[in-house]
Amino acid sequence: MEEHDPPPQGGPPQLPPQMFTTAAQLLDLTDTNLVLTESVERIFARDVYADIPRGIFLVRGENVLLLGEVVWVFDSLQLTVSAKIWQDLDKDDYVPEPYREVSDNEAHEMQKQEKEDRKATDKSRAKKLHKLGFEVEHAGENLF
Repeated sequence: MEEHDPPPQGGPPQLPPQMFTTAAQLLDLTDTNLVLTESVERIFARDVYADIPRGIFLVRGENVLLLGEVVWVFDSLQLTVSAKIWQDLDKDDYVPEPYREVSDNEAHEMQKQEKEDRKATDKSRAKKLHKLGFEVEHAGENLF
């Protein structure tokens, strides 16, 4: 550029306004409420489980961590692979071998007993660690 040349016209290329998004705008894109119908809560305790019909649940958008869609794929050339994929997608209906179904009251009682046992164990562990100079915070609490 010479000393007497006029400045370039238009300046640098501009980005479209859609490129400028804030974190709040991104959150609004994914923040949605979910309505779950015919919901069933499954409780596991020791070697038993119970299915408790809960009905309708409303899950507020800020509590949604992951949202996805299951797409069924059928490939006639790889029938064995497709059958395996199909089986894996239905895994939540599968109950592992050592568990047996009981009433919801029994499962709740066993779960309550497990929680009390865990608290006692954690308390004992915290005392032993305290004697060694360690400080245990939030002992036995699930923070998530």
